[in-house]
Amino acid sequence: MKDTLRALFSPILSRFEAGDEPYNYQPSHRTILKAVGALFLLLSLVCLHGARVTGQPGAWLPFVIFFAAALVCGVVGLLGNDRAVAKIWGNR
Repeated sequence: MKDTLRALFSPILSRFEAGDEPYNYQPSHRTILKAVGALFLLLSLVCLHGARVTGQPGAWLPFVIFFAAALVCGVVGLLGNDRAVAKIWGNR
């Protein structure tokens, strides 16, 4: 199952997993990345509710941005290798 999901999200993962330079990885970084992804997802759902209530077209923009951030954090945190997590944190 994990291999199927990695193949599905390979456009996101390949960007962060590329390279051969040294990196600084700590397991707590992955945990925090998952938590930040969950918070972005919660924030995007709040924005989605607000967009549906107001009915304004511009209210969908925060939902899209926060959902994209949640998707990237979730995919890298759950499926990415140690290098991808370190690149998200900027530890190279």
